[in-house]
Amino acid sequence: MTDDATSSETPQTRLARKLNLLLDLYEAKGSEALTYPEISRHMSQRGTPLSRSRWAYMRSGDSSLATDASLLRNLAEFFGVDRDYLLDDAGEIPKLVDAQLELLRTLRESRVRNFAARQLQGISSETLVRLRQVIDERKRGKGVDDADSEQS
Repeated sequence: MTDDATSSETPQTRLARKLNLLLDLYEAKGSEALTYPEISRHMSQRGTPLSRSRWAYMRSGDSSLATDASLLRNLAEFFGVDRDYLLDDAGEIPKLVDAQLELLRTLRESRVRNFAARQLQGISSETLVRLRQVIDERKRGKGVDDADSEQS
């Protein structure tokens, strides 16, 4: 994230972005999709119950800012990141989370590439070359090179 992107975010949006990143990382570790009851059970066991509607608002960033420090620390603990990660309004992403995000991005690109290869069988070589050029142009625009996307 650039400073420009995080400076235009509201605190609610930053918290929602962080929570959704943590959810993506949880699933990227090979786990199944995380369900609300799992999170709710963990929060209740730690004395910070979390209602379904509050969880939805926190993830969408559409309501007042969740400021309950105990709840935010317990959520961070649940996801295995620094207990103050969700309390820090600076928008900084811990190095571990950042590294895991890069891995997630690479895995997603690989899945898309493999899906495309299966679906594009029988298409002319000229069309495939043009598709590859479009993908490469998009990656260059985002500052990703081929070596980065090949690591998985």
